[in-house]
Amino acid sequence: MKVCIVGAGAIGGTIGARLARAGNEVSVLARGATLAAIGRDGLGLIDGPDGGRRWSVPVRVVASAAELGAQDVIVLALKTPAIADMLPLLAPLLGEGTCVLTAINGIPWWYFHREGSAAQGEPIRCLDPQGAMLAALDPDRIVGCVVHLAGEVREPGVVHHTAGRRLILGEPARGRSDRVQRLAHALADAGFQADVTDDIRFEIWTKLVGNLSFNPIAAITGYRMDQICADEDVLDVIRAMMDEGKRVAAAFGVEVRIGNEARIDMARELGAARISTLQDFEAGRRPELEALLLAVIELAGRAGVPVPTIRQVTTLAEARARQLGIYP
Repeated sequence: MKVCIVGAGAIGGTIGARLARAGNEVSVLARGATLAAIGRDGLGLIDGPDGGRRWSVPVRVVASAAELGAQDVIVLALKTPAIADMLPLLAPLLGEGTCVLTAINGIPWWYFHREGSAAQGEPIRCLDPQGAMLAALDPDRIVGCVVHLAGEVREPGVVHHTAGRRLILGEPARGRSDRVQRLAHALADAGFQADVTDDIRFEIWTKLVGNLSFNPIAAITGYRMDQICADEDVLDVIRAMMDEGKRVAAAFGVEVRIGNEARIDMARELGAARISTLQDFEAGRRPELEALLLAVIELAGRAGVPVPTIRQVTTLAEARARQLGIYP
């Protein structure tokens, strides 16, 4: 397949490097130091928690989508705050059958596209206030992707894949399309556990109840995952946030069945991982608070579901991010 990676960070870089190594024609849209490093050395991957295996693959890297033709797949792996500005720039990559795999965190801007409720077609206001994102990219091109892997950018053009290989793919309109099946096969051939689901929103919420709790707590406290899981008082806050998130999901027809303790046990398996929002705070990057927290608060407000703990933790995370100068 012809694949363009848009956002060669921890997730996009891991997906791109493995797809390229499996024989796909991979291009990377990048800028600055990442553009220079990949152009010089290829796309590098450090494989495994101990970092003992390191390799690189040659890929085409460009600064503008206009330098590439139509792709079979665009892997959109940007942080949420960067997506709105990027969507209109993807037009040169779009051919008749191009699909866009959104390997992103939290509630996606397309959440209500073909969702089937009275809210179908509505934007998530905190992500897409005027509906510009829905207008910039035909949402029928989108394939949802819930990412269950962890990694960090070690240096420009080099990512460290530390844990997990599971990618869950699904159509916003539900069902199991031929394009999703083909994409899952390609990802499986590249070494991922690529699963196809009939209900991508169920998978979004199942992951999100962990992200909406662990991520801001890590950013506020500076804790690694193992430190969070060792602090029972902090875990009590995590549990309250997960319970609130589940009630919001239920108000929109999604029953998150995983228990809080099982979700915490999953977090323990990540060991000393530094959660992505903590990485953002430490690196001076704008965090994804809109998709992880503010969208949940927005949906809670629509449904009349109280989320006091999520609101309080969000307030603290926003205040800390503003103090660091990385949040408006």
